[in-house]
Amino acid sequence: MTFWETSRVWAKRIKRDGVTLWFAGKHARTPKLVKLIGVLVVAYALSPIDLIPDFIPVLGYLDDVILLPILIWLTVKLLPSDVLLECRQMAEDWMQEKQTTPISRWGAVLVIFVWVLVAALVWVVLVN
Repeated sequence: MTFWETSRVWAKRIKRDGVTLWFAGKHARTPKLVKLIGVLVVAYALSPIDLIPDFIPVLGYLDDVILLPILIWLTVKLLPSDVLLECRQMAEDWMQEKQTTPISRWGAVLVIFVWVLVAALVWVVLVN
């Protein structure tokens, strides 16, 4: 396999596992801590707004290329294997049927909240 083919397969797996975490967040047998972590990761992953905007050179893509895949991978590793298999199948079925990934409005709210918090902290530091 070439580098580009390997990258495409890897990107599809990350996308699928992001949707898998979306289903795992709703699954009754997902442990509460994993559910909380997964919900935060999925909210950010599926958010239409990035924490670090893509127009910022280099840094804008770091969250998409490094941070998100690591967070998704770690959260998937915390899932019980039976829940993981079931949710992966649900994710694959959903992606086949819809031909897209879901969008998280809560993720956008989370990102906006973080930006407001950072802006407030910067303002407090600069004023004092």
